Amino acid sequence: MHTRLRPTGRAFWPVAVLLTVALALAGLATGRPTAAAADSSTGFASRCGIHFCLNGKEYYFAGANTYDLFTYGNGSNDTETQYMDKARIDAQFANLAADKVDVVRLWMFSHEDWHGFEKTKGVYNEQEFAEFDYIIESARTHGLKLVPVFENYWEAYGGIDTRLQWEGLSGGQPGRAAFFDRTRCPGCFTSYKNYVSYALNRTNHYSGVKYKDDPTIFSWELMNEPRYEGQSAAENVDGTTLRAWVDEMGAFVKGIDTHHMLGAGLEGHGTKYGFGGDEGNPFVHIQESSYVDYTTAHPYPNESWANLSLDQTKALIRAWISDSHTVLGKPFFMGEFNVNDVDRSAWWTAIYADFEAAGGDGSAFWWYQDHAVDGKFGVSAGAPELAVFRAHSDRMRARSGLTTPTASPSPTATVSPTASPTPTASPTATASPTATTSPSPTAAGDCAVAYVLSDWGSSFNADVTIRNTGAAAVTGWQLVFAFPANQTVNSVWNAKATQSGRQVTVTNETWTATVPAGGSVTFGLNANSTAGTNGVPARFTLNGRACTVG
Repeated sequence: MHTRLRPTGRAFWPVAVLLTVALALAGLATGRPTAAAADSSTGFASRCGIHFCLNGKEYYFAGANTYDLFTYGNGSNDTETQYMDKARIDAQFANLAADKVDVVRLWMFSHEDWHGFEKTKGVYNEQEFAEFDYIIESARTHGLKLVPVFENYWEAYGGIDTRLQWEGLSGGQPGRAAFFDRTRCPGCFTSYKNYVSYALNRTNHYSGVKYKDDPTIFSWELMNEPRYEGQSAAENVDGTTLRAWVDEMGAFVKGIDTHHMLGAGLEGHGTKYGFGGDEGNPFVHIQESSYVDYTTAHPYPNESWANLSLDQTKALIRAWISDSHTVLGKPFFMGEFNVNDVDRSAWWTAIYADFEAAGGDGSAFWWYQDHAVDGKFGVSAGAPELAVFRAHSDRMRARSGLTTPTASPSPTATVSPTASPTPTASPTATASPTATTSPSPTAAGDCAVAYVLSDWGSSFNADVTIRNTGAAAVTGWQLVFAFPANQTVNSVWNAKATQSGRQVTVTNETWTATVPAGGSVTFGLNANSTAGTNGVPARFTLNGRACTVG
């Protein structure tokens, strides 16, 4: 639980708000994920197995929340010159880019009179959506991607309490659980869907691109920190009603938008994790939905109700990452986190380093403010902890093959703006298998291959790890194997591939060419298949030598 700050009128003042907060793409009619590579060369982020991908490569990012961007401007009078403050929006994105923020999570909801998106039921504020048009355009210009959130569980900016009031029901805790129950509030389902449909189908008046077709959007989130709490002991643990809502709304979103990923926006609470309690939003069961592409959690470890040490915090985050990758087979996004009343730089240094070591896919601290409005969690340009963040961003970019990593997470004195990555052509199944260096030979038995399937019947992902068990580094490699049946490769990331019949030949990319002695390299592929015919190939050869399997 942490304090949210909410601007009201033309000034900002704090309001204490209880906000323990916000597979390839999910198949629409069937609930099965579709090919992650559908947008691999067009700048859309996607899911490829347990990681994110962008432009055909695995993608790891360092992000931040700037939830209040939609309030920049006086909220009245002329849309382009007064209602929105374009200079302030641009300046904030420039600061975010200079501090090496790659992805920004932000609100796309409000039912209030000032800067409200939907002030009354079914009436959408053109001026506010015009401002969000500019936010998207400015993010694109500055090389950042966005995670807009459709609605708020909590009372800030009206949230679902307002939608309940429109249907003659009361909100508050735990009454707002009625929002997720069709038998109690069918109108809530309708009004939420109508709003989401309007937003996804909106055409940005600057770019002429519909929101659902804009690669500036990294993903959508259904709600900031939804829960179905206090309705029954069984619901608190199992989350049956919330899962049904996530499935229905996820299918609805995917039925309109085939490009973008979708998250549920969960906090990650649960007695299983020793963080918070059982609140009708279990981490695994809710995010097991085939319409949810990645998992989220929001750790605030030194809040009084959590009271976690640094080591306990690292163990908590590792547990989420493990469940996300090994149980659900999805990427993990730490969508909010921060600490207060401790040495923030020290905590961030340790948390980021452990997050990376555990294989975390993306993070977003709470929150990057453009002026000093939040003394508890607000982080302003020039704050010392941002040096730690920039080092983390460098290392995440290096994992994505985008830049040279910073040697250590030690704070540095200067800020080095980094240009946004230029989209590159995605490797495809027809790419030429030409290695960038001459492959070095491997001795028989000097390699091992692990081939991990995420099988959805008519399509699948495979995460393939090549381990060098020999005494010398392998420089340049070519892995050959045969599918067990008539599988057909759609796309490959971190490598290139060709296919002839059942035989697949995979060749390194420049950033995966070297496999040190005792080290490993991982690539992934997405392919079509016939249900029941999939399996692990029986034999792999690396540079002409047989590898052990497993």
